[in-house]
Amino acid sequence: MAYLGTAVRRLISAVRPPLTPLCRASCRSYSTEHTSEKSVPYEKTLKQVEGSSSGPTKPLPRSADVVVIGGGSLGCQTLYHLAKMGLTNVVLLERDRLTAGTTWHTAGLLWQLRPSDVEVELLAHTRNVISKDLEEETGLHTGWIQNGGLFIASNKQRLDEYKRLMSLGKVYGIESYVLSPAETKDLYPLMNVDDLYGTLYVPKDGTMDPAGTCTTLSRAASARGATVIENCPVTGIQVRTDDLGVKRVKAVETAHGTIETPCVVNCAGVWATKLGEMAGVNVPLIAMHHAYVVTERIEGIQNMPNVRDHDSSVYLRLQGDALSVGGYEQNPIFWEEVSDKFAFSLFDLDWDVFMQHIEGAINRVPVLEQTGIKSTVCGPESFTADHKPLMGEAPEVRGFFLGCGFNSAGMMLGGGCGRELAKWIIHGRPENDMYGYDIRRFHSSLTDNTRWIRERSHESYAKNYSVVFPFDEPLASRNMRRDPFHEVLTEQGCVFQERHGWERPGWFNKEGPAPVKDYDYYGAYNIKNNENYKYKELLGKEYTFDFPPHHDVIKSECLSCRHDVAVFNMSYFGKFYLTGPDAKKAADWLFSADVNKKPVVQLVQGSTVYTCMLNKRGGAEADLTVSRLEPGAAKLPLAPESNGDAYYLAIGGGVAEHNWNHIRTVIQDQGFQCQLTDHSEDMGMISIQGPKSREVLQEVLDTDLSNEAFPFSTHKVVNAAGHQVRAMRLSFVGELGWELHIPKDSCVPVYRAVMAAGAKHGIINSGYRAIDSLSIEKGYRHWHADLRPDDTPLEAGLAFTCKLKSSIPFQGREILEKQKKDGLRRRIICFTIDEKVPMFGLEAIFRNGVPVGHLRRADYAFFIDKTLGYGYIRNPDGGVVSADFVKTGEFTLERMGMTYKAKAHLKSPFDPENKRVKGIYE
Repeated sequence: MAYLGTAVRRLISAVRPPLTPLCRASCRSYSTEHTSEKSVPYEKTLKQVEGSSSGPTKPLPRSADVVVIGGGSLGCQTLYHLAKMGLTNVVLLERDRLTAGTTWHTAGLLWQLRPSDVEVELLAHTRNVISKDLEEETGLHTGWIQNGGLFIASNKQRLDEYKRLMSLGKVYGIESYVLSPAETKDLYPLMNVDDLYGTLYVPKDGTMDPAGTCTTLSRAASARGATVIENCPVTGIQVRTDDLGVKRVKAVETAHGTIETPCVVNCAGVWATKLGEMAGVNVPLIAMHHAYVVTERIEGIQNMPNVRDHDSSVYLRLQGDALSVGGYEQNPIFWEEVSDKFAFSLFDLDWDVFMQHIEGAINRVPVLEQTGIKSTVCGPESFTADHKPLMGEAPEVRGFFLGCGFNSAGMMLGGGCGRELAKWIIHGRPENDMYGYDIRRFHSSLTDNTRWIRERSHESYAKNYSVVFPFDEPLASRNMRRDPFHEVLTEQGCVFQERHGWERPGWFNKEGPAPVKDYDYYGAYNIKNNENYKYKELLGKEYTFDFPPHHDVIKSECLSCRHDVAVFNMSYFGKFYLTGPDAKKAADWLFSADVNKKPVVQLVQGSTVYTCMLNKRGGAEADLTVSRLEPGAAKLPLAPESNGDAYYLAIGGGVAEHNWNHIRTVIQDQGFQCQLTDHSEDMGMISIQGPKSREVLQEVLDTDLSNEAFPFSTHKVVNAAGHQVRAMRLSFVGELGWELHIPKDSCVPVYRAVMAAGAKHGIINSGYRAIDSLSIEKGYRHWHADLRPDDTPLEAGLAFTCKLKSSIPFQGREILEKQKKDGLRRRIICFTIDEKVPMFGLEAIFRNGVPVGHLRRADYAFFIDKTLGYGYIRNPDGGVVSADFVKTGEFTLERMGMTYKAKAHLKSPFDPENKRVKGIYE
């Protein structure tokens, strides 16, 4: 019999040549036969396999409203929720038998707390479906076991992370406790607690049975009219092009017939990429070996909670009277050639790779050293660039939806994501903010880039159990998109952040350049670690929940902007033109504000309006600036050719792909005759902000910059040091300032002219860490933080962006009108505290001792010298959140279990009268 301890000693003493990521796959083989019962943790799955036949289990219908492909957790959950929402003409196609892909060998763990409010809600729904709803509907037990969850902290930072989760959990009613090492020992007597700092215990976490869950889901869906067809591989996806040139799903092909359908849902797991290729859709995921071992019986382990020891990168799942032991390693094995014949099959376990988990497991539960190994389970799992799923409608083909890439979390996220995906299909959008999972979060230039997918997925896998720090940045696949200022800013010590493939300035290191190097896979696969890597060293110093070590640098950048002048490189912004016969109709419908206002000053060329774009539920799909342009000949990239209405859209670069696809989808659905063109790569963009910005720019631009000649929220094309640029008087930091949108060949000369003119005024470079602080101090919103698709502009304090006083229709208007009439049941509020403690978002908000919400975003506001945060609050009674409700409450914020008295503000405490953006300084 093999023992865990023996395995470790054997592997430590063995001398074997290291394997590269490429040769690993070629020297490992997979079994095309069904695994033996010894290796399978779920006997029910094997029972299903024994009676498998060669043909479909049911006749194929000629047509269906939706065809779900893949019979794993996500496929079954999506089918169930579609049927439950009344869409009964739906079909699930599984190439083998339900759960045959990756679902059958999953560990089935469910942890309720994650560092995301949306994920907490998704997990809660999964738990309700598995533990209650399905049993009530079908009378069948899904196999849910509520044995609790225990998170292990071996250091203060890890425990701080868990305390953040505990505070967020209070908002959602999730019971959790921080335990001392002694209390942990009382709960789990077999655990070694000598090296513990503390633990987080969540009593109502548990374990799911994949086979029992999927079987029950399919029965519940079938009872509502859905059809489940096994043993029916998909061989092709038919796509048609409509009269507007839009590609749409037409049908699903199999060897046994074709199903006409306008909608396909790709829930094919590691096979999702191949399915996407059938329709011309990029599915950016990669398959890796993922493993655990099942021990022999352990006396005294019964009824113990599941354990995640993140610092040892290992989990211990209770399995009856034994444990399953697994984790995430630095050197996972890539499955290079994904086989279509792989069903209910496993790889041979590579002990060289797996041994690191055994060492951590034995340290945590020492009895494991003398415990036998009953079986090994090593199967394929799909992983993505940011360790989050791929969901939503594919940009390439309308009606082709993704529900894949779940990074070994498909069981626990399946219920919540299946529900949101069903709503996405039926209503055109999910109810929750699913942007973090939406395929449109990735730029189209990345989703078919093999290097980017491979490197990012490796890093995300290897760091899955790392502490989630506020200022972390990836090291993999950097320098994919660089703007014209990149080299000159690197020389000046720019520490870059990565967003949407772009390198954007984070902050400026006063000790010189810190360039980003090629990815070294953290030394895995016999790849040499990068040496003398200053960027990585600076990043590592930011790994804290306290004020970061570069806090004073950020302070200096912020206060230089407030008192003098600063330059921000914002070139990563999306820059689109909307033109064509129906451009005005499209603009009226797309944008919540009136973007067709004529500027009162005739010297400028047009107005620039801050606006939102809404979905059908009134939620904010984007915020952006829209500049109306005069008709004329093309002067690209500064102006498109236009015989009529034309608009220039400037959009936050990290969400540009999402915005692009939202606009395009609305144009298609409404049948507008207009064009959207992308010039993001053709222009750079710098923003010069601060009380002295006018003095600096007046030396560079050949135009009058006075309030009378160039009012706030206007734009015009001007000469800057001999180069034509589009100047806009705007601010995202709450100061007097201008943005310069510059053709890329002119970027560096214009930048150098600005810096030369500003030298005597103390001009400095500033980055996005300063923008984050300055913007929240002013009360400006960040999309996908303070402003999300599940927030309306009225709730977000952006009623001024809505043309409700006009008669112009726009998408979501009816919802806003009703909300305005009925009153707000939730609204965003600003909070400040007097104590000098850092907050980063997710802190719980209490009113009179009752949880009413959590902070969406928080930062230190250096000008007012306070920690400041914004969060949405609700009335616990379900009533209107009025100004009086806010003013009469006593508020506290909870940070890592500690409470702080907070002051609620209905307006920003910084420059509430907006004098500074008008150039009025007292």
